[in-house]
Amino acid sequence: MKVLILALVLACMGLSLASSSHSAADKILIKGGVVVTNGTYTPDGPAAAKSQADAFIAVTGAIGLLFAVFLFWTVSRVSLTGDGGEDSESGSLISTKESDDELFVIYETIRSGAKDFLWAEYQICFIFVAFFGVVICVLVSHTTDLAGASVWDFNAGIHTTGAFVIGASTSILAGYIGMMVAVYANARTTVSAKKEGAAGWMCSFNTAFRAGGVMGFSLCSLSMLILYAVCLLYRENFSAFNSKGFRSVDYTSLFECIAGYGLGGSAIAMFGRVGGGIFTKAADVGADLSGKVIGVGDGKKLDEDSPYNPACIADNVGDNVGDVAGMGSDLFGSFGEATCAAMLIGASSIDIAEHGWAALVFPLFISATGIVVCMVCSFVATDIRPVQKEEDVEAVLKVQLGLTSLVMTIVLYPVAAWALPETIHIQGVAGVVTPLTCYFCIISGLWGGCIIGFITEYYTSHSYQPVRDVARSTETGAATNIIYGLALGYQSVIIPVVLLSAIMFISLKSAGMYGVALAALGMLSTLATCLAIDVYGPISDNAGGIAEMVELPSSVRDKTDALDAAGNTTAAIGKGFAIGSAALVSLALFGAFITRTSVRMNPASALNTKGVNLLSPIVFASVLFGAMVPYWFSALTMRSVGEAAHAMVKEVARQFAEIKGLADSAALDFHERQQWRSQGKELVKPDYHQCIDIATKASLREMIAPGVLVIASPILVGTFGGVEAVSGLLAGAIVSSVQLAISMSNTGGAWDNAKKYTEKGELNGWFQYHDGTGLRDEAGFKAKASVSTGDACLTQKVKTGGQERDVPIRQWLGDVQKTDPAKYQKIMNGDFPVTAVDGRQCKYAGKKSQAHAAAVVGDTVGDPLKDTSGPALNIVMKLMAIISVVFANFFMSLNHGNGLFGFGDIIP
Repeated sequence: MKVLILALVLACMGLSLASSSHSAADKILIKGGVVVTNGTYTPDGPAAAKSQADAFIAVTGAIGLLFAVFLFWTVSRVSLTGDGGEDSESGSLISTKESDDELFVIYETIRSGAKDFLWAEYQICFIFVAFFGVVICVLVSHTTDLAGASVWDFNAGIHTTGAFVIGASTSILAGYIGMMVAVYANARTTVSAKKEGAAGWMCSFNTAFRAGGVMGFSLCSLSMLILYAVCLLYRENFSAFNSKGFRSVDYTSLFECIAGYGLGGSAIAMFGRVGGGIFTKAADVGADLSGKVIGVGDGKKLDEDSPYNPACIADNVGDNVGDVAGMGSDLFGSFGEATCAAMLIGASSIDIAEHGWAALVFPLFISATGIVVCMVCSFVATDIRPVQKEEDVEAVLKVQLGLTSLVMTIVLYPVAAWALPETIHIQGVAGVVTPLTCYFCIISGLWGGCIIGFITEYYTSHSYQPVRDVARSTETGAATNIIYGLALGYQSVIIPVVLLSAIMFISLKSAGMYGVALAALGMLSTLATCLAIDVYGPISDNAGGIAEMVELPSSVRDKTDALDAAGNTTAAIGKGFAIGSAALVSLALFGAFITRTSVRMNPASALNTKGVNLLSPIVFASVLFGAMVPYWFSALTMRSVGEAAHAMVKEVARQFAEIKGLADSAALDFHERQQWRSQGKELVKPDYHQCIDIATKASLREMIAPGVLVIASPILVGTFGGVEAVSGLLAGAIVSSVQLAISMSNTGGAWDNAKKYTEKGELNGWFQYHDGTGLRDEAGFKAKASVSTGDACLTQKVKTGGQERDVPIRQWLGDVQKTDPAKYQKIMNGDFPVTAVDGRQCKYAGKKSQAHAAAVVGDTVGDPLKDTSGPALNIVMKLMAIISVVFANFFMSLNHGNGLFGFGDIIP
């Protein structure tokens, strides 16, 4: 709460100071295409528009921050002592004080682990910002004048460095707020789930969703307010007065320096995504592998979700590190880069510059409008149509996404018509661009992102056929599961790439690179809602993990599992948004790079007249090199996860070997542990902190090499190969990164949900059907069973009291486990078939079966794909592009843009 209030005060103070420093600038007229002031107040002219722009940005940003504070207050009202946590199941009660104390201990362990990781990561970030800030200041200061001669301009270097530091600091602050709110809300979501009936569903959902909203609204509002304040401050510094008192503003140089803000946000996002991704998947894979290789006695294996698995707390910490702080920094970087690209390209249009300040900062109006729309629509999920039962959760989240997109579609055109001039001439566009044209570019991005998100869900949710096919492939082992999953990932690339191609074509054709930047902002216009839903997922996941570790009753775990399942579905949609927006942002930055270099290039140069020539030797070679970089990057991150997970498994094995009584405690089931507690026996817990420490050190150590690769590549290529080489590098990296990011994320997501589909018993009630020849006819089987899925798909005839009745297979298995353990073990191993209702044979395919083991292999392989390498590729293409934009003038100063080796064809 204190951090949020402080952020609100600082942002408003900065905006107020920035606005007050421009009292003279509020009185502006347009003369001869130059923005000037002469002391005459013109209420119907640009001065009025600027005042309205200031008010619009300030008010919407303040509303967003205040709403974030309000949401945090509602979450804080949930007490960690809960309502007692009484179990609704007969014969099983959990002591209120015991469960509450245990819950608080686990909550504090997760919270301290997250804070320790953030502090360790941010120490490295501070060092990087200081070092790279010096690099930016020196290299960006080496630029060219309009005649093409190399000069030193430390004004540009200092301002770019300042924007870089501010952007990095904002990203760090946003990540910290999101992380702390997520770990603050996870246990409170668990406590809310203790309530019975509809109240429990509504309270637990609202707690998780509102906590996600704190992250969404605070990040969007802070980033917008701070960026606008920087724009206002820099506007003063890039103004000049002539002898008659008229003032002109060099908007091109201003927004070139503002690009440093996007670079700062994206650089921190690289550390957050890579470091956080390595942490979370090292812990997750380590916990999964521990469950396969660590024995706890009587032939049992350690459950990966067991509270006696030392890696399980690190796994919960990792959910926050990677999926909250990392993802928040990623999307903050997308916002900053898309906004900077749009303003930089827009400043190159005389029509936009002459129309005034409101037209120049129109990209920020899109985000400001989105904050208000998302805030109003959020009440639908929490108050107007609240969650009442399990089936409501996923529906409410999807309605939230659709509703915000629909309302944005309605309100964006009036904003565009007010801010933009009636006609806009943009370089490279044959026709005249109008506000309606810009509106269609924004809407194409907005709805294109929605479609890509839902296509991603189709390929990663077990509600649809592709993932079910992957789950059924586990019948023949892990190899076929891997093959099916890879094929699914490759196939899932087709439709999103076709959609992205269509969006890019329409936007480029209609409004040039300015249209592409607006399409990217359209995709990000509902960012507050998307972030709220994305953060809701890991909070719910943590809530379920806490309920499992505290060993709360199944009524609580059922709620948290349902919330988590819905979060997984919407997380897939969010990943589609993130990848799609990253692709559009990268292309927009590519356009900004070409725009920036063309200003200081000989008009006769081929790059200026015809664009990038793919057949140029240096361009073609750079395209191939750029396409290779994402693979190199992915290899580094995948290997890092493997090494860290290996260290994690060794630590888990050490603890079970050295901590006396740990294996005995882990071997007990839930009811046996309850009996031990009632008898006063002590259960031994593992050393969670050691696993957290291993994951922290490994992630911070391993994130350096991938970061250096991405940051150094465009700088070195531009220095030695020139501007054309950088153009090829970016083209190759963008194309390669998009394909890899989609296929990796969807492959990993499909394997994850195929495992969950198996665990839920959806393979015909935990069993795979055979007709005696290895073929399956699931439809016919279900028809004869007269049910769709679940317990009743398979029943066994059992005689009780002289009468024969049908007993659900799960209940029958429990009886067999007690009366004939040997037979039970054969059934669970898949060695003993069970007769189905139609007289045919089925083999067990539920948890800890052979099919499940194959599914776990796929899930374990897919973890680093979907949560480390895949999402981090978003940063790869964006960071390489924004670095190229920031250092564009430096590249132009080296041999007229041909690089130190003179490989380019740019005419001096």
